[in-house]
Amino acid sequence: MSEQTPPTPAALLGEGQLDPDALEAVLAAPVERFRHDYLEIRGLRVSFDGFVAVDGVDLTVTQGDLRFLIGPNGAGKTTIVDAITGLAAATGSVRFGGVDLLGKPSHRIARAGVGRTFQTASVFDELSVLQNLDIAAGASRRAHTLLRRRSGIPDDVEAAMETVGLAHLRDVTAGVLAHGQKQWLEIGMLLVQDAHLLLLDEPVAGMSQAEREETGLLLQRIGAQRTVVVVEHDMEFLRSFASSVTVLHQGRVLSEGTVAEVQADPRVVEVYLGTASTSTTTKEA
Repeated sequence: MSEQTPPTPAALLGEGQLDPDALEAVLAAPVERFRHDYLEIRGLRVSFDGFVAVDGVDLTVTQGDLRFLIGPNGAGKTTIVDAITGLAAATGSVRFGGVDLLGKPSHRIARAGVGRTFQTASVFDELSVLQNLDIAAGASRRAHTLLRRRSGIPDDVEAAMETVGLAHLRDVTAGVLAHGQKQWLEIGMLLVQDAHLLLLDEPVAGMSQAEREETGLLLQRIGAQRTVVVVEHDMEFLRSFASSVTVLHQGRVLSEGTVAEVQADPRVVEVYLGTASTSTTTKEA
């Protein structure tokens, strides 16, 4: 792509396509590596200056369960993810893979196999797609080698680029990618980091219908092997792809079960979904 005519987000949007064959290469590790992974949260409590944002939440998510967290504004969804990843002080217990996470700094939590995305994609805008993935894959390499041009591309990085539909944009700086493509890049970065627990905050926000469909299939495939928790407000996306749902309200678990079970819960209808004629989407807390 010519340096004189840098691509625009509008031009890039929709060019990429997720590659399920490449995904198989990225997820080629034996499933036995992940079989005993599970996230266990007990009595989680987070408060800010006396305001209780998360109030005694219990949550268990096993490997192979694509869990969606939903709830109205202020329900505590993102705050729970912040607590798991060390960005919010909390009390209670959070364990993954037999490791206690509460009280540990974020970098140690990441080394324990926990990765997350944000509502606004957290990528290195000034670096290329390839460099972003290479850095994510190169945690054990020295910093000055990460940006060095090399004759070859590691197989896992190559496969991740194909998987998230960005191979044709490998030399494009991440800052000019469309919003949805940045989300795909972040997911690819978690895969090459070999994250066993993926915490995804509104991964399909800003995507087209076709991109949401492809992303949902990608998450289902990842979630069949690894432990995946999705914070989401898009109810159509949830109905299509969630294995199970946890509904939060005022910092507590209101309801939990399959999509059908949650939708049939009158408490959920009252505080979140509204009447049958009411729109079933809301904004993230």
